[in-house]
Amino acid sequence: MRFKHVFSIIGPVMVGPSSSHTAGAVRIGRVARQLLGCQPEEAEITLYGSFAETYSGHGTDLALVGGLLDFDTDDERIPEAFEEARKRGLRFSIKPGTGVMPHPNFAEITARAGGREASVQGASIGGGNIEIYSLNGFDTGCSGYYPTIAISHEDRVGVLASITATVSGAGLNIGFMNVSRKERSGDAMTVVESDRRPDDELLSALRGLPHIKSVSVIDVT
Repeated sequence: MRFKHVFSIIGPVMVGPSSSHTAGAVRIGRVARQLLGCQPEEAEITLYGSFAETYSGHGTDLALVGGLLDFDTDDERIPEAFEEARKRGLRFSIKPGTGVMPHPNFAEITARAGGREASVQGASIGGGNIEIYSLNGFDTGCSGYYPTIAISHEDRVGVLASITATVSGAGLNIGFMNVSRKERSGDAMTVVESDRRPDDELLSALRGLPHIKSVSVIDVT
């Protein structure tokens, strides 16, 4: 825990100019990319608060697009992220939004590819750290401190028990777990933060469970 606090003060190794407006933005973009599970073909980015007011000067727009390209915070290609996106066939739009959000440095991203769609709402909370508030419209978030498994599933009896049993059976310690559903017996999302990145065998086992629709790994540590 001590090392996490030190990291929060020092901040990440990064391409500037700002840990909040650049490094944190890169990580929000990477969360959207990893939730989608592949390189997006198109993305819609809406910025709120301080992000909306200063994104061009602080490179927030470049950072978010760089994150969608899976660049890390210290990737020297971030200043050329727009051009790199065009080379890779990523079409994107960036616009300011209106309304009060949970944090001044707030972004909403919707990414699409191959008929799939992923949406993320998140904030850069300082020192390159992020807080994700919503995944695919569900009020399930993650801190970005730890590797995270995002599981989309049907809201059925026994699903959570099978998820936790499968994760613990693989020797993976659950540090945090959050569940959200939109309606009874409808779709649901479970987010599991763990002490280490899940391996392919565990992910395959989770995908094979009854009522599971998709499993994604979010790891921006």
